[in-house]
Amino acid sequence: MRKSAAIGWALLAAALFGASTPAAKWLLEGVSPWLLAGLLYLGSGLGLGAVLLARRVLRISAEEAPIRAGDLPWLAGAVVFGGGVGPVVLMLGLAQTPASTVALLLNLEGLATMAIAWVVFRENVDRRLLLGAFAILIGAMLLAWNGAAVGALPLGSVLVAGACVAWGIDNNLTRRISGADPMQIAAIKGLVAGAANVAIGLALGGHLPAWSAAAEAGVVGLFGYGVSLICFIVALRHLGTARTGAYFSTAPFVGAVIGLALFGDHITLWLGLAAGLMALGLWLHLTEVHSHDHVHKPLEHEHAHTHDAHHQHVHTPSDPKGEPHTHWHRHRPLVHAHPHYPDLHHRHGHG
Repeated sequence: MRKSAAIGWALLAAALFGASTPAAKWLLEGVSPWLLAGLLYLGSGLGLGAVLLARRVLRISAEEAPIRAGDLPWLAGAVVFGGGVGPVVLMLGLAQTPASTVALLLNLEGLATMAIAWVVFRENVDRRLLLGAFAILIGAMLLAWNGAAVGALPLGSVLVAGACVAWGIDNNLTRRISGADPMQIAAIKGLVAGAANVAIGLALGGHLPAWSAAAEAGVVGLFGYGVSLICFIVALRHLGTARTGAYFSTAPFVGAVIGLALFGDHITLWLGLAAGLMALGLWLHLTEVHSHDHVHKPLEHEHAHTHDAHHQHVHTPSDPKGEPHTHWHRHRPLVHAHPHYPDLHHRHGHG
């Protein structure tokens, strides 16, 4: 996939998720935060599950690798952090913070994703990305402070930052299984996390809203969490975790604009400064180019692919015809140079 197409998937994921933040703020007026978090993910899981069922009944092949047993530990971790902890903490923060402020604070998700990818998973992050991340961090700190007294960091901002860290962990875990069918991953996450959070929300004394409000939450969740996650996983395959997280940082700007329009939030000096710094950080990420001589070690895996320079393998009679297609294949050692990112085939070390 071309870089521009992969970036397009990441930006579409960002736009859908960014729009869901002010929509969730609107829905919070009649639903408890914990219950709403569950309804959003349950709507995502049910909607995508229906598509998967229709695909099976109509025998429509998605040309995607199925989730295997080795993927389950990574998927379980993604469900816990991304489907359980993240949305609940976000809804709690959103309940006491302006939607436009929360939307811009969500830039911290990209920063958390990059930091975990760099420190824990040893993904390459160059100076340009680090400088962009620093600009985003300073912008987020200004936004969270918002002119309050020194040391008086609002609890809502802390909760939103906590949600971003949870999603940063989720994104790095999801990267490990990004070669599998993204719709299956998103559907499982939505169904499991959504059902669990709805049950917990009810146990804590929450009450289900009217069917119309529940349906609205389901639709917001389907597109803002489900379809967005599918687009995000496709981008992960081709850009790696840190860079996909960087492009995903456009989500808060979409949410902030909608929040300003819907709720009449005021444009403050701190909001303007934060937006400018975050825009600078995003520009630095978008204009990065990474190219050098690199070595591809022998690798065996399964994912949807075409026979490009990285897929020159021999087929057996049982392998599928046509392209793109999915089957278990082996990569031979290869040394070459071209612009690349830490995708499924470029997770090499750097000197």
